[in-house]
Amino acid sequence: MDNFRRLSVHRASFRGMDLTVTTNHLAAAAADLVRLVPGKLIDPVLGGVLITADADGVVLGANDRERTARRSCAALVHADGQVLVPGKPLADTLRALTQPQVRLVVEGSRLAIRAEGARFALPLLEVSAHPGVGAAAGGGGSVPGALLAAALATVAASASRDEALPIFTGVRVRSEDSRLVLRATDRYRMTIASLPWVPGEPVDVMVPATLLAEVGRQVAGVGDVHLLAAENQLTLSWPDTTVTTAILDGSFLSETKLALSAVDTHIELDADTLAAATRRVALYSDSWGVIRLEVGDSEVRLRAADQHSGEAEESLKATVTDGRTSPSYRARYLLDALRPFAGTRIRLAIQPGMRATVITSVEPGEVEIRYILMPMLPPKS
Repeated sequence: MDNFRRLSVHRASFRGMDLTVTTNHLAAAAADLVRLVPGKLIDPVLGGVLITADADGVVLGANDRERTARRSCAALVHADGQVLVPGKPLADTLRALTQPQVRLVVEGSRLAIRAEGARFALPLLEVSAHPGVGAAAGGGGSVPGALLAAALATVAASASRDEALPIFTGVRVRSEDSRLVLRATDRYRMTIASLPWVPGEPVDVMVPATLLAEVGRQVAGVGDVHLLAAENQLTLSWPDTTVTTAILDGSFLSETKLALSAVDTHIELDADTLAAATRRVALYSDSWGVIRLEVGDSEVRLRAADQHSGEAEESLKATVTDGRTSPSYRARYLLDALRPFAGTRIRLAIQPGMRATVITSVEPGEVEIRYILMPMLPPKS
């Protein structure tokens, strides 16, 4: 009954609105918004998009009580107003249109989406039931959007997807002097990315990795991204977009708690060459996909064997220093670890036993990546 009341139209809860906008621009804004805030399926109001039109243009907003996002877009506004409509149908409709311009106009209990030769109408939800979005944020420290996107593409992918262990589903975002350092782990690997940071207020928060992965996709082509930490939330903003999110408890997440002092083997080799060989040899790995990296004087040899698939080995030239330990890894984790180093030469710092291996670039770029990978028990012969 409560959802029915929210879906019912109360004329006093909205004002008329009428605007014309470029279809592609509004479609992109709506699509970005619903990816940042997917909404709550059990509550249509929290799955809605709040559309506000005034002399400055149109602003789309969403709030599911854990995340908020707002996206502005230039528009020719014929009549100011504010309405709330279902978010995904709005985004899907705009994405499907091919006409260059679209008009949004309130018609009774519907928001009409009008394009040349077509009309679509979405039900109006109760604006007063929506928690609102708030004003666009400013200030805070900043990082280049392209570098943040590159860092998040690696780090967010290393977080756990197991919601039963929420403390491992986030990325720790921490400012350290003139660097912003991102860390994530799923207990089997940890990724640390460091990038240039223009300091503002200090930042040290744990943010859901799913949100940051989407942020990374959206900021790849923008200038600076501003980050501002407040009590129990982080705000990220870039041109035309502001996102806020509740934070997790991530103070535990630090590579200093891993034993990294017992390195007895250093290897340097080409990342792409190692990745290609890993893919080939892994075809003959066991059900866990484990391959062994045997260290020689000036080479490494990848081996895999399975009683059903057979066996494989491949040798690669490498620079080896104090080669004493020959670890085994799960092939897909090793490939994930090599992906951010594509096109570069890497260094593996290997520890004996079941201790972590640290992978870094021989010549780091502006985004410095350290990938900490846990070994596996060697495959049975």
